[in-house]
Amino acid sequence: MRIATRTCGSTHEHAAEPRELEPDTGLEEERLEMADGGSRAKKYHQIADAIRAQIRAGDLPVGSRLPAETAIAVDHNTSVPTVRQAMGVLRAEGLIESRHGVGTFVRETQRFERRSRHRYGAARARTGLMNNTFRHDIVGAGPEPAPERIASAMGIPAGTEVIVRRRDLYDDKSELQEIGASYLPADFAAGTYLAEPKVVPKALFRCVEEITGRRYAYALDHWIARPAAVEEAEAFGLPLGAYVVHIVHTATDENGDVLEVSESIWPADRLAFIDEYEIPAEADPDALKSDI
Repeated sequence: MRIATRTCGSTHEHAAEPRELEPDTGLEEERLEMADGGSRAKKYHQIADAIRAQIRAGDLPVGSRLPAETAIAVDHNTSVPTVRQAMGVLRAEGLIESRHGVGTFVRETQRFERRSRHRYGAARARTGLMNNTFRHDIVGAGPEPAPERIASAMGIPAGTEVIVRRRDLYDDKSELQEIGASYLPADFAAGTYLAEPKVVPKALFRCVEEITGRRYAYALDHWIARPAAVEEAEAFGLPLGAYVVHIVHTATDENGDVLEVSESIWPADRLAFIDEYEIPAEADPDALKSDI
């Protein structure tokens, strides 16, 4: 959310342009838009739309380099600052990425699929971790006071001590894909290997079941999309203003007692949520209401 010499709709050889010839403001476009009463899309949105269309049509394939900002400005009869605004839109969408000293390139937009309803069953059928696609780095483990959002999910007062396991997940290119943490009640996790900063020998839920003798029976996922915090954007290599998906997952036993609350943060353009379910044939007046 590039090519070396091809610009939007044409192919040119571009010599380096003198800096003093670059249009230096986008104020004229702003004045025209204001005079028009805001009825047309801003110029930078028009440019972003044109480049986005080229990417989706395959005219700018993954890995190809975009023309220089000065060349795009000439092609669209606009200013370099306006082109930079368009580039900011495309970066925030995850469609392009800038490489310092090299240029701007069309980015690969692979999305990892998450099928929440099937994750536990699949993990019970194999050895290893719940998510065996990525490399797990345990960046910390031990007692911490539960923050308000986690305490609320666990049904305990904020500040209650819990055992927290913090993890970073990396793909096979060593690119960070998830920042996560699992929060476990201290009454069963304190003093066990779950409080140690090491990768556990099997899926965490199976370790908890083994220690407690209780079974994970019910899960609730709460998903929100929000702008990335500064430290998250830096860790993921995201542009300012890019969005992440923040998942809070609460798992309980047969009696409704919390066994684990975990949270996962993903760049929004790298994740796809797949939910499959049966559609009831009969009316259900007790069904929980959905706002949308």
